[in-house]
Amino acid sequence: MPPQSIHFHCEELRFSLRSKRKIRAWITHTIQQEKLTAGDISIIFCNDKYLHKVNLDYLNHDTLTDIITFDYSAQELISGDLFISYERVKKNALIFKQTAEKELRRVMIHGILHLCGYGDKTEAQKKEMRKNEDKYLAEYLNKFPS
Repeated sequence: MPPQSIHFHCEELRFSLRSKRKIRAWITHTIQQEKLTAGDISIIFCNDKYLHKVNLDYLNHDTLTDIITFDYSAQELISGDLFISYERVKKNALIFKQTAEKELRRVMIHGILHLCGYGDKTEAQKKEMRKNEDKYLAEYLNKFPS
């Protein structure tokens, strides 16, 4: 099995992710539950301005978003970059009446599920994505105690 590495970075943002070891274990578990292997994954936390520029430069989308996923996976080896606007996550947490921490976990697992092959373009795909997000969020709380 190839070595896996899950890294956390910040760009144009002062942010410190808590429980990194627990989150790494959870992400690895999620990928294994999908019958895949975790490879190199970078999760980059940034602000809205930075992610908007990534969205314009690489996807030609002039919109704000909470996450952009770049998938470098090869067959069953899951690798990629997840760019997450923590600024947008905090705003969405207020809208959805969630804590920022819980909303951030949902966004992270959403990106991981994209790397695992899940889409969210159609209503059926969105429903399946949400079901899996809920499943893995529950596992975070139940299988990875603090």
